[in-house]
Amino acid sequence: MTMVSHASPHRPQILGFSPQRLMLFAVFVAVVLVGPFVLYPIFLMKIYAFIIFACAYNLLLGYTGLMSFGHAAFFGMGAYITGWTSTSLGLPTELAVLSGALFSAALGALFGWVAIRRSGLYFAMITLALAQMVYFICLQAPFTGGEDGIQSIPRGTILGILDLRDMMTLYWVVAFIVVAFVVLFNRLVHSPFGQVLRAIRNNPERTQSLGYNVDRYKLIAFTLSAGITGFAAGIKTIVFGIATLTDVSLLISTEVVLINLVGGIGTIFGPVVGAFVILSLEHFLAPFGPWVLLVQGVVFVGFVLVFRQGLIGALQRIMKTSL
Repeated sequence: MTMVSHASPHRPQILGFSPQRLMLFAVFVAVVLVGPFVLYPIFLMKIYAFIIFACAYNLLLGYTGLMSFGHAAFFGMGAYITGWTSTSLGLPTELAVLSGALFSAALGALFGWVAIRRSGLYFAMITLALAQMVYFICLQAPFTGGEDGIQSIPRGTILGILDLRDMMTLYWVVAFIVVAFVVLFNRLVHSPFGQVLRAIRNNPERTQSLGYNVDRYKLIAFTLSAGITGFAAGIKTIVFGIATLTDVSLLISTEVVLINLVGGIGTIFGPVVGAFVILSLEHFLAPFGPWVLLVQGVVFVGFVLVFRQGLIGALQRIMKTSL
């Protein structure tokens, strides 16, 4: 059986990054270190949570070739389970976030088992329908608080040592998590598992003929993507202290697609750049109210017409290297 080829072993790697990616990673780390002294830490932590969320979605769309319109279900349930286990069950912060991630992963396994039997538009529509069912359940279920959501979620501590009620302590914990996650994400997509996902994206029939169980790999990728999404939602919930219906709405599903489109689908740093661009637009244009949606629409159309490969994709083309 022929194995999927790996990246060239002759290229020097540091933390699993090629020299070109390492430069982008160094810029990202510099922004994380300087960021809280220039911008509001809460705003930055929201971006970091969405970077993790966008990477999770990129694993599915960019590296497996599956477009889901239902990731809001995993994001919303990750937020709700984190909030509920923290407020009602009294779980410590790390266990509450882990509970949200595990629940989202389990939900992803269920949704994936239903959806992966189809592809393309049919797959996208199935995930959308399932996500809308979850939205209705969250609207009616008592534990979610309905339209009020779950409020006053405590930040607590990490391992009983780091007090997350202190803003800067919380920031550095979240910053460490997002930096570590980008490193792990890079290693994942360049691992043998990631190479198989790319093969499935490019030619699922040939990958099946080489002896790989395509449906199994799709299901694993979908479940992993859902679990990481729930983890990102848990971080966001701890930062803001609230979980609402917005977290499980269609808006979240479309926003993560837009982030990846702007940054670059199928790239390591596309989700990072896309999250900074889209959330910055939302933040700084917030005083203009509904005009934010118009700007997002213009950005979406502009990138589809001009930067079809996203900002990082365009940079890849200029540098003629993989980023």
